[in-house]
Amino acid sequence: MEETVTMEMAPDLEAMGQAAGGVGIIGLVIYVAIALLMIISLWKLFSKAGQPGWASIIPIYQTVVMLQVAGKPIWWIILLFVPIANIVIVIMMTIGIAKNFGKGTGFGLGLFFLFPIFMPILGLGSAEYAPVEA
Repeated sequence: MEETVTMEMAPDLEAMGQAAGGVGIIGLVIYVAIALLMIISLWKLFSKAGQPGWASIIPIYQTVVMLQVAGKPIWWIILLFVPIANIVIVIMMTIGIAKNFGKGTGFGLGLFFLFPIFMPILGLGSAEYAPVEA
């Protein structure tokens, strides 16, 4: 009198894999679009500042050029390897960049906290590079 009931409760793994693949591709496309926007924005920013635009695609050299654009000493790059100090240095660098483009401290903090939004505004906008003497 034993009755065996079998229910197939296995999920459709193929459909789940396709959905995950679609999400992954969409994420990759968004990532590449943002990366290209940042490269183009930095390229324009460096060009406005009289620096080589191609520096935007060389990782360490990019930071050196950003320090130059900000009017900060190059040796500060060493401080970027020191925990906690690196945060302070980057904030000071973004504020320096903002001020050298005629923007205020608030814009510099925007560059620090919302880089993908504020960098295109600065690089692709009408702001002109006019270094402020310390």
